[in-house]
Amino acid sequence: MPIADMLLPEFDHETAVTRLLLERAPESRLLWTPHQKSWTLGDLCVHLANLPSWAALVLQHVSFDMNPPDGPRPKRQFESQPETLRLFDRHVAEARQAIAGASDPEFLARWTLRDADRTVFTMPRISALRSFVLSHMIHHRGQLSVYLRLCDVPLPPMYGPTADSAGQDV
Repeated sequence: MPIADMLLPEFDHETAVTRLLLERAPESRLLWTPHQKSWTLGDLCVHLANLPSWAALVLQHVSFDMNPPDGPRPKRQFESQPETLRLFDRHVAEARQAIAGASDPEFLARWTLRDADRTVFTMPRISALRSFVLSHMIHHRGQLSVYLRLCDVPLPPMYGPTADSAGQDV
């Protein structure tokens, strides 16, 4: 079975669950933060909306520099919840297309993440997709679920029922 065929069901599930949480971010609380060192709810949502775009970046390039010496770091910019959802949907579609179109040798090719002059890691693209993209998204989605709980927003089922979804289809 091709690697893409094994990865896509996981990608589809994790992005669908992430979207459920993004949809619940209350527009009135998007500037809220649980702590002075934390991102705002809106910034966290924008970061989650951008994470799927990294799948295409991993598959279409041999490396990425988070801090290129000749340019500024990209900034998260929250505009609105509907725009964040559109951004997420666009990035998911682009990522899914890149994953579906990749061959096994492309998944096994090495990919490097850099931070200016420092190599953060080098690993096969499939490993970068699973850790740097999917696990990273799941990590921040976990943060979002805590933010939503602290804002008293009911949580949808993710890997099974939540205290708020008992009796709903999972």
